[in-house]
Amino acid sequence: MSSNPFKKLAGQTAVYGLGTMVPRLLNYLLVPIYTRVFAPEVYGQFTELYAYIALLLALLTYGMETTFFRHGRGQDFAKVYGNIMTSILSTTTLFVVAVVAFHGACTNAIGYHGKDIYILLLGLVVAADAITAVPFCVLRQRNEARRFALIKIANVCTNVGLNLLFLVALPGTFGPLAERWFGAEAGMLTWVFVSNLMASLLNMALLLPEFKRIRLQWDAKLMRRLFSYSLPLMLVALIGMVNEVADKIVVRYMVPDRETAMQQLGIYGANYKLAVLMTIFVQMFRYASEPFFFEKAEDRNSPQLFADVMKYFVICGLCIFLLITLFLDFFGYFIGSEGSSYREGLGIVPIVLMANLLYGVVFNLSIWYKLSDHTRYGTVITAVGACVTLLCLLLLVPVIGYWGAALAHLGCYLVMAILSYCWGQRVYPIPYDMRRIGLYILLAILLAALSMLWHPSSAGLRIGLNLLYLIVFLLIAFRLDLRKALRA
Repeated sequence: MSSNPFKKLAGQTAVYGLGTMVPRLLNYLLVPIYTRVFAPEVYGQFTELYAYIALLLALLTYGMETTFFRHGRGQDFAKVYGNIMTSILSTTTLFVVAVVAFHGACTNAIGYHGKDIYILLLGLVVAADAITAVPFCVLRQRNEARRFALIKIANVCTNVGLNLLFLVALPGTFGPLAERWFGAEAGMLTWVFVSNLMASLLNMALLLPEFKRIRLQWDAKLMRRLFSYSLPLMLVALIGMVNEVADKIVVRYMVPDRETAMQQLGIYGANYKLAVLMTIFVQMFRYASEPFFFEKAEDRNSPQLFADVMKYFVICGLCIFLLITLFLDFFGYFIGSEGSSYREGLGIVPIVLMANLLYGVVFNLSIWYKLSDHTRYGTVITAVGACVTLLCLLLLVPVIGYWGAALAHLGCYLVMAILSYCWGQRVYPIPYDMRRIGLYILLAILLAALSMLWHPSSAGLRIGLNLLYLIVFLLIAFRLDLRKALRA
């Protein structure tokens, strides 16, 4: 095994990327289908409902994934795993009962009258995903990255395959069936949720060996210790989800033109998806780095190691930012052909990309309160971010529509990054090279701005210039930092 920790982390990130990037890219193939099958107002429903899923999943897992990594090592594994799963299975069962009993009332409360099936199906999806969250952590802890990847890929292949069957291959068959089976108001969007549920159930089946290892038990003393660690993380996750999904919910109610509100939400949601490569990169880094950070925490040189990881993370993230921003004309075809109403929102994509990169920076910075067991500080930082999000949404969306939602996303993570850095340096100092990181961010923004300001009409010249901008960034990064990391 390589002694270079950066190469080890990069290797783990790449392997986990097979379980994150490949499924996300396959799932991304659904975006061109959805934006061609569904009108923007229908895609707006999809965007809003999946925002609720993210909130509910954070609530039902209540910080137990990170808690498992922190406390479920060595001889404590079986006991911690059994107690955590007993708790999650119990609360998820109560949630399913509530969904079955009250899904009609929930449907009316959010204005989806006659579409009760949407809430029922998505409630079952949330339950299945909550139950499999910690078993997936077991695979990560045991470094079974290959199996982790295969399960994730199987899940998405099932989801994509069923979507293609329902929406593309046999829409004439499944359209009438949706109305006949699920009610007159149920449309083809129902089959999107059915596909997702089938894929989530497949996850449960493929994780059966991990479920067999569960020994249901309840140690009150242990659970108090676990909850004291996890509940602040749950609050962080819930408030963090407000930062992530409030824009998808608020736009519908606050855009200036209320008559086209759901259409505007659909346009915003589709263009938001174009930042998927950055989201994938941050997610695969999280999967690999969380166990890595805890493993290296006791090393004497860990502060410098964590600082270097941050710098290389930012460099890689900025490469993705430039790739998509410089070639946005090409990526725009994924959400509709020339003249499609979806493409009017392409301008928000660079803002969302930078916001998602800053989210990854915040995750890097969060290591100080996780390693020092001061997870309550993370709650405060995330709560400040949520306040920034809500304030920006209230002030900007009524004035500039979904552009305000994108700027709220960016402002939230910028404030969180600044606050987490300043606070963390007082409690758990890490020598981040903020001058160099700031230089890279300014360089990337400058190159992106040059591309937008000088936009030749010739496609060939435009592509050539944008390639040159990307190469300039890579050469500077290699000369200043990447060469040293690769030689270490």
